[in-house]
Amino acid sequence: MEPRKQNNSEIPEMNLENKYSDKKIPVQETVVQKEMEKTKKELEKIKGTVVKKFPFIQAIGILPPQSLKDFIEEEIGENVPKEQFEKLAKKIHLFIVVPEEKFKDIAKIKKEIVDEVEKAKQNVWVHVKTPVDVWEICLDGKFEMISAIATSFPLHDRGFLGALRVAEIHKSLVLHKFDKYVVSYVIAGSLVRGEAVKTSDVDVFIVINDTDVKRMPRVELKERLRAMIYQYIEEASAIAGVKNKLSPQIYLLTEFWESVKDAQPVIFTFIRDGIPLYDRGTFMPWKALLKMGKLKPSPEAIDMFMSMGEKTVKRAKLALLDILIHDIYWGVITPSQALLMLYGLPPPTPKQTVAEMEKIFLEKEKMIEKKYILILEKIVSLYKDYEHEKLKEISGTEIDKLLKDTEDYLKRLNELRVQIEKNSQEKTIEQIYKDVFSLLEIILGKKSQEKLLQEFEKNLVKTGKVQEQSLRILNDIIHARTEFKKGKSTVHKIEEARKGSTLLINELIDYSQRKDLIALDKTKMRIKYRDGEKEKFAELIAANGIAFLMRENSISKITNKIENSSIEELSKVMEEQKTKKNVEIPSKAFEILRKELGEFEISL
Repeated sequence: MEPRKQNNSEIPEMNLENKYSDKKIPVQETVVQKEMEKTKKELEKIKGTVVKKFPFIQAIGILPPQSLKDFIEEEIGENVPKEQFEKLAKKIHLFIVVPEEKFKDIAKIKKEIVDEVEKAKQNVWVHVKTPVDVWEICLDGKFEMISAIATSFPLHDRGFLGALRVAEIHKSLVLHKFDKYVVSYVIAGSLVRGEAVKTSDVDVFIVINDTDVKRMPRVELKERLRAMIYQYIEEASAIAGVKNKLSPQIYLLTEFWESVKDAQPVIFTFIRDGIPLYDRGTFMPWKALLKMGKLKPSPEAIDMFMSMGEKTVKRAKLALLDILIHDIYWGVITPSQALLMLYGLPPPTPKQTVAEMEKIFLEKEKMIEKKYILILEKIVSLYKDYEHEKLKEISGTEIDKLLKDTEDYLKRLNELRVQIEKNSQEKTIEQIYKDVFSLLEIILGKKSQEKLLQEFEKNLVKTGKVQEQSLRILNDIIHARTEFKKGKSTVHKIEEARKGSTLLINELIDYSQRKDLIALDKTKMRIKYRDGEKEKFAELIAANGIAFLMRENSISKITNKIENSSIEELSKVMEEQKTKKNVEIPSKAFEILRKELGEFEISL
């Protein structure tokens, strides 16, 4: 496309000489700053108007002054008169990027932008290009120009300038560190297609010359350079001030050429679509050869790529089996085991799971329908066929059906979980209630709930025999049970009642034991007697109309005579005594004792 003659307005060159005699005041610097601020505001206004009028504009940047020579020569020609060149070089050069589909409208777009510049009376020159024009600059080897575009001051950017800037900065860092190894630095992807946004990844290919490496293996060279190249990614993004993330691919020159020879599709695509930001006569010849049809795959490469079709089918079949084995099978087995454990059973093995699910939830509890057991059986059966090498492939249709069945099965398991938890809560609250009130009946006698509650408060709490919090816990247990029956209780309330019941039961047991000890003390008598010259002691225990003599390590029962007894018999008789208020000692007991022990003394 022929460059259109520029009609940009011009304003007289600013006189920046110091007009003031007092040289202590930096007047020149102040004037320049004010002029620059004014110019910046005017350019912002122009940008706002232009972007509003042409919303498809991808980027607007101010080119750096030191790089204008190449851009002026590209627009006007190389033989620009010195006077005209100096005049143009003093202008602000705006570089504007529009989509490729607007290529035919560039002349019209440029004219309207120039008109806006003239209205603003700014000393501005306008360059309007498409991404393809920008990449042509790279393909012509004018890397300094592309560097100037990348580092231009962005007035407006949808992502094109930012992505190009981070790649340019990364390239500069890499070349500064090890220029002699890098033969090509190439960009590709959305940036080259003109689709880059502010968050796009920037695809970069770096080709490293390994043909003269002697002191280290080529793989080691690649890894060392790769590590250093990757280190510069964050630094480049920080300097560029963008969110675009660089995605570099590192190739050795020898392996790259091998891939070209073998016609690797990825490499061919890279050569076809890639744009060099730097090249030492390596990438561009490949690109030219490919364009001319001179890069052709070897017969071996053709065979390799043809065989990839069959390999792909095999991999697809294996992938379907993998879905069955690792996803579907374990996807139903593991949650089924979890529900059996929630029910209260020990964790079953995978082989036991189907039988246990059927036995517990279908036959015993009748909580699940037969069709869900059949789904589980089907999946487990297929898995067993795979284990025994009877199943070697499975169709996508079958996988779809299994996935649908698995989804239904898991949905039903979630419902079953709710049922099991509800049943578990019911068992928990009923067991708590039963345990607590059974203890109360032992202590206070068998009475109604209301009567037990009244006597508990009156006889135990208010008399200080149990703690005051015990009454609150007892009321909470009754309330939780009532609320559960109404369907209003929660897992949290049940759990609180369970924790409270543990404290209450422990306190009631403690009270009961203290009561038993007191009762036992009432039945005991201490006996002092003499055995020859020695003074000895024994205990006489009366319970349920029977007297027991405890001497040293022996227990005897007193009937019409002294008989051997045991701790079990004594405990049994003591339990029977608990239900009776009075303690009776057989009338002949003391007479028999006197015959057995001789004279003795008794103390209660």
